[in-house]
Amino acid sequence: MKTAQFFVTLALTALFTACGGPGEEATVPVAEPEGASFVDIGDYVVHYSAQLTDQLPPEVARAYNIVRSKNRAMLNVSVLEEGTNKPATATITVQTVNLTGQLKNVNMRAIHEQEAIYYIGETPVANQETLIFDISVQPDGVAEPVDVRFKRQFFTD
Repeated sequence: MKTAQFFVTLALTALFTACGGPGEEATVPVAEPEGASFVDIGDYVVHYSAQLTDQLPPEVARAYNIVRSKNRAMLNVSVLEEGTNKPATATITVQTVNLTGQLKNVNMRAIHEQEAIYYIGETPVANQETLIFDISVQPDGVAEPVDVRFKRQFFTD
């Protein structure tokens, strides 16, 4: 189906700017390299992307109850089994802040489409605002969550 292909393409092709890595005593996750849109976390690969929701085709936004707006960002996360690329069910939580430390609320929800599983969440953004996404991923059956961090700047004007 075209919608599933859209989300997979979105997850695989989005490019992001990396944020700074932790110091020796820090407990924050290591930032992904510039341009990364996925990370290998052992038996799973986590794909992630963020974009303005006005870039979504209207029919996709309508089908998944996503508000299209140039002032609204959408985070898309998917978890695949390494080797088989089969979608995995996981608990996904997100903490997002901008560069001034303002917390941005992003409630994630699962979308199941045919065999694919996507976790999406939305948040308001301002022009040239940079958001730092701290994503906690815990695939079902895995004892401890893994943290993924990336940052993305949004241009709304």
